[in-house]
Amino acid sequence: MALNKKQRRERIKFKIRKTIVGTTSTPRLSVFRSNNGIYAQLIDDKSGKTLASAGSDDKTIKGSKVTKVEQAKLVGKLIAEKAGTTGISSVTFDRNGYLYHGRIKSLAEGAREAGLKF
Repeated sequence: MALNKKQRRERIKFKIRKTIVGTTSTPRLSVFRSNNGIYAQLIDDKSGKTLASAGSDDKTIKGSKVTKVEQAKLVGKLIAEKAGTTGISSVTFDRNGYLYHGRIKSLAEGAREAGLKF
């Protein structure tokens, strides 16, 4: 029986999470993409805490009239700035089962431009 889109993404997500683990020094940069926005979190899996988060619903991003891809790039830059204030310079990227193109790729490039290493 064929998988639908959601089941396929969940299967890929579990495969990715078997190998990716976030620590305090290199947290996991997890990305969630919805129809309307994109969100990113820095997660320490050892303690189970979110260290920083950013999303397209932030005041600085929500007011600007830009496309979703440009919005994702701004979210990437914002999460990198928040990571810098907490003393984090490198992360492990978790695409969360999404294909690495479009908004996911744009968010990653924005975070790299702002100084995050992964």
